[in-house]
Amino acid sequence: MHITILNGPNLNLLGTRQPEVYGATTLADIEHMCQRKAQALGLEIEFNQTNHEGVLIDQIHAARSESDGLIINAGAYTHTSVALMDAVASVSLPTVEVHLSNIHARESFRHTSFLSPVALGLICGFGATGYVMALDGIWAHLTAADSPRP
Repeated sequence: MHITILNGPNLNLLGTRQPEVYGATTLADIEHMCQRKAQALGLEIEFNQTNHEGVLIDQIHAARSESDGLIINAGAYTHTSVALMDAVASVSLPTVEVHLSNIHARESFRHTSFLSPVALGLICGFGATGYVMALDGIWAHLTAADSPRP
């Protein structure tokens, strides 16, 4: 099984960007954690980051033919992009939305996610561990005998 993990704007700055909110773990550290977890689960992963909304949409579209599931931390685009929501809905892949911080405990504009209505699940507030949790969750979903595809 192949899982695509996508990361949106400013996540390339993890480790130095607002460590009081996002922690000291870098995106490279998170990718390494995901590689270890994927190997333990027998998954292959593709891990990408971009600051550009259109590139994220292209990567979601590409996942349609390459992946069995999608994990996405769309960063601020979570709260603004109908286009990303439409892309996720259009590819019909089980999708887990991830956020390092608890978006519901932050500014009110972060409480709305355009991705949640089209996602299998949402993990937020657990820092980098949320990505590992997302891999566990999507693996469990994909390997369940009665697993419906959204």
